[in-house]
Formats: sequence, structure tokens, C-alpha cells
Amino acid sequence: MQRRHALGAAVTGLAAAGCASTAPAAEAASPFQVARASVPIAGSPEVFPVRRIYCIGRNYAAHAREMGSDPTREPPFFFQKPSDAVQFVAPGQTTDHPYPPLTKNYHYELELVAALHQGGRNVPVEKALDLVYGYAVGLDMTRRDLQRGMGDQKKPWEIGKSFDRSAPIGPIHRVAQVGHFTSGAITLKVNGQVKQDANLNQMIWNVAEQIAQLSQAFELMPGDLIFSGTPENVGPVVPGDLMEGLIAGLPPLRVKVVAG
Repeated sequence: MQRRHALGAAVTGLAAAGCASTAPAAEAASPFQVARASVPIAGSPEVFPVRRIYCIGRNYAAHAREMGSDPTREPPFFFQKPSDAVQFVAPGQTTDHPYPPLTKNYHYELELVAALHQGGRNVPVEKALDLVYGYAVGLDMTRRDLQRGMGDQKKPWEIGKSFDRSAPIGPIHRVAQVGHFTSGAITLKVNGQVKQDANLNQMIWNVAEQIAQLSQAFELMPGDLIFSGTPENVGPVVPGDLMEGLIAGLPPLRVKVVAG
């Protein structure tokens, strides 16, 4: 995972965009430094500073059904991961991903990730893609037993989703280079065997619609990442398993699960 202690220009930009309350004043001293999460930008020495990570649930019809939901009636719903959940996975390399504590049922969920360089409230669908800086391949890793257990108790299930390194992600590819992803294959293999195999055009809510919906509930900001949902056939991995995520037009994401 790429981190930077000082991203002055990015912090200044966020403050100017209305996020001053979340960044310390330039003259204020701090008793310690906090590393800021970032993701490398493909073909550039720059990094993308991560502000928030939004994730949409049950956004492919077949996945919604396998999770016990009715995709014809359910409106979109979102949850968040902490920004430092990102684990950068370099193209052409296999990155070790520690099996997390407390779980015995650890699941993969391959997703297209949209990275925002503009923000706003109540963004219309027809303007929503203007906010997107680029795209990446990501995994929304899930401690499924903890998620389901908390859900059964009618309690928040962040513990199943929002933990360390729960968001492996490849480099961000700028829209100017790759365009927008409205269709294309999205496939995940485990140890060479295809597990998830779908098309991005099978999303119930596309990226533009997700941005529009999110902006009604939150003021979106530069630095936000949106994990846009996973296809059906999510399933478990154990130490030793090799995951390979493929989205047409982006380099593969290769992650090996290792003992935590």
C-alpha cells in the first residue's frame, strides 16, 4: 500500500473544495503524523490521495439473488470502508494479502472502482461521469461470517467489510487514457479456475447512477473511491489461494492469500 505523509497540494485542494474542517490549518502543529492512503496513477509519478471509500451492495441481479435479495424492488444502498483499507497491487506482480483475524469464511468480490477528482451534491446523472478521474480494478474483501452474524442480530456489519487491507486495488487509469467503462468482461479466477464471470453492463445501477444517488446523501469530494459492485458467485479463499481479477481494458490484479 502506497502512503504519503505529506500531500500538501491535494490537502489544499480539498480544503478549497469545502473540506477545510477535515484538514489541519497550515500553521497548526500536530503531536504526531498520520500516514495518508493513496493509490498510484498509471503512467504518472503522481498518486491519487484517498478520502473516502464508498461501496454499493448487491448491484448485479444474480449476486443480489444469491445474497437473498430481490433486485427488481431493492433501491441502491451503500456502505463505507476506511481510506486506509486500500492495499496497492502493482501490475505484473503478485501481492501477498494476509488472511484477516476473526473469520473462517473469507470471501472475494471483484469490482470496477471509479476514482473522483471533482465533487458535489445532488449531481444529475447526465453530469455524474464528469466527476470521474479514472478507474481501477479492486477487491471488496469480506469476512462473510462476521457480516452475516451481525446482520442476523440487526447490528451494523462494518466488522465484516471495513477492516485492514480489505480493499486491494490496482493503479488508477485516467479517463483520458481508457475512457469510461459501461460494458466489458469482469472475471475473477481462483487458482486458475473461473469463479466470477459477468459483464459490466449487467450492473443494476451504473457508475453514473451510483454517483448521482450517493451525492443525494453525501457531499462527494475529490479523492473519493466508489467500488461499483460485484457479480454473482462470490466465495471463500484460504491461505495459499491465488486470486486474479480481470476487467477488460485494465491490467490484471493478482493477489495471493497468505497466513495472517
